[in-house]
Amino acid sequence: MLKKLRGKLPYTICAAVALIIAAIFVARLADWQLIHGGEYKALSTRSTSYNVDTQATRGEILDRNGAGLVTNTTHYKIVIDKLYADEDTLDNTLLFLMDLLGKTGDQWDDKLPVLYSNGSYVYRTSAEEEIKTLRETIAAGEGASAQECMALMCDRYKIKAEYSARQRLALASVHYNMEISGYSNSNPYVFASDVSRDAVASVSENTQGVGGVDVQTYLVRAAQNPTLAPHVIGALGAITEEEYEQLSYSGKHYAINDTVGKFGIEAAFEAELKGEGGTKLIQRNSDGTIVDTVETINSKPGNTVYLTLDSRLQEIAGTSLKANIEAARAEGEAESEAKGEEMLGEDCQSGAVVMLDVSDFSVLAAASYPTYNLNKYSEYGDYYMSLAGNSLSPMYNRAFSGTFAWGSVFKPCVALAALEEKTIKPDTKIFCTEKYDYYPSNVVRCMHRHEELDLRGAITQSCNYYFAETGRQLGIDTMYLYAERFGLGEYTGVEIEESKGTLAGRDSTDWQPGNTVQAAIGQSDNAFTPVQLATYAATIANNGVRLKTHVVSKITDYERKTVIADNSAPETVDECGISAENLETVQSAMLNVTQAEEGTAYSVFGDYPIKVAAKTGTAENAGSDHTTFICYAPYDKPKVAVAVVLEHGVRGKYSMQVAKDLLDGYFGE
Repeated sequence: MLKKLRGKLPYTICAAVALIIAAIFVARLADWQLIHGGEYKALSTRSTSYNVDTQATRGEILDRNGAGLVTNTTHYKIVIDKLYADEDTLDNTLLFLMDLLGKTGDQWDDKLPVLYSNGSYVYRTSAEEEIKTLRETIAAGEGASAQECMALMCDRYKIKAEYSARQRLALASVHYNMEISGYSNSNPYVFASDVSRDAVASVSENTQGVGGVDVQTYLVRAAQNPTLAPHVIGALGAITEEEYEQLSYSGKHYAINDTVGKFGIEAAFEAELKGEGGTKLIQRNSDGTIVDTVETINSKPGNTVYLTLDSRLQEIAGTSLKANIEAARAEGEAESEAKGEEMLGEDCQSGAVVMLDVSDFSVLAAASYPTYNLNKYSEYGDYYMSLAGNSLSPMYNRAFSGTFAWGSVFKPCVALAALEEKTIKPDTKIFCTEKYDYYPSNVVRCMHRHEELDLRGAITQSCNYYFAETGRQLGIDTMYLYAERFGLGEYTGVEIEESKGTLAGRDSTDWQPGNTVQAAIGQSDNAFTPVQLATYAATIANNGVRLKTHVVSKITDYERKTVIADNSAPETVDECGISAENLETVQSAMLNVTQAEEGTAYSVFGDYPIKVAAKTGTAENAGSDHTTFICYAPYDKPKVAVAVVLEHGVRGKYSMQVAKDLLDGYFGE
């Protein structure tokens, strides 16, 4: 029996050992998979997978006809992707790429502030900040020479001594810029940007099988005509901490280094224009070979915003505004020199014009002068600083935010209010003695002694005396209530920044009865924007129905196939409560302004082939008088309304000419 047991002992021991080993293995598997499985899986993923963000495409901005205002154009760049690059042969690859680009006339991105000249390395001139950054990056001393920096870089980036001096400099430049740009597995390095199609073909053909070299497309966002409508379009700038916190709740993803709209359409429609970038998951095996690339989050471009602007009319507006401001100033300078006097228009340097479609109050043109180049604009750049320091404030949107005294163009509003309130009748006559002095402290002077005039004659000849007396009888409270209904001193509805303006009486802190007569001729505290005056003119043309003024027509997807929002339907804001009879009285008087020989706009529009209803204005202020003008046409079936102001322009012919140029453009010369 004992002998039998001794014979089985080795088997028993082996079985026990096997069971112990199995138990240990099972326990280890349980530890790996059940207890610490998540940790080991995450570790495995981190070591073999990389997330790479893909570029977000911002939506485009077009005019009413689909012409590009701000668009994305395709450009080409050559990138070095660290995930695929062979570090051992990278320097040879870089030199080979430089040679290829040299043959096509393209440049690789060389930002190192060092040159090779006369057998030695020297710093570039006027590159103090770049030299300081270089020294700090490579831990060189404060006074390190270019030769010393090159020695440190060759050692730091392991650049072989067998290369020529110029080759070592070129390689040092690339490696240095790789370092400061954050070159990594998830951040490829842009070796050359905006290369030609010849370069694309050459690099693509000659780098087959060369790891890490890739030709990629990228989009460049730019205004097609950068001076056309910068005040309306707006610009992008670096996101601020406050904007980042605010936009984080918008449902869109923002990075701390993103750019966002700062003003204009770019800012007002940030949520629509903002695209969403995607994410690619790149997986490598243990020897570093890429085994899979998966787009885990698809990128989504922003939407396309169509404006109501007509690019052709907008260009006419800007060109005419500039030309007539310069002409007004030239005449003012000549007269000032001849007479030895000032305030004759020699200070005319700015102005604005707005044209609306009367059918829906959409903005066809909105120009502000002086203007600026949107593509050169940057939030903190030198060009921006030059604009910010310009005393003429070229970045100021005079069309929507500029508030000006408009003078006599306010008189049709006073006339309509007085007729509706039965303060006067169409045939009410007032004798103009040239100087209205009912209130000795607020004397109103007229351009001429008009003697006896009815309402039609008073509007036609722009008699201050007539409207001072009419305004006194009407009263300031009633006057501004009607002005509000015509949109004066009110927001018009345009989707970007605009000023509310100032309405005399309502917005005045200290009002005296005598101020009313000044307000009635468009002076006192009255200060309105050009877009408000265009809205006012369009409301008269639209028989007292004020619509919402707007500058955005519709929003579509990026491909322009699906309409997301349509803003083309007219939206009524107010009905001014003026009878058809009273409207016709004032409308016909405004026609007389251009058609009657004594009319103040007859010299420009007397023989115009289309009947134009209008009102001229001259407004006193610091410096030379402003010249203003409102009109609509055709008189019988109005299609467009225009408002023009030339700051310190003095002579009405120049503001009228701006409107005439726009009407020519709209109707065809």
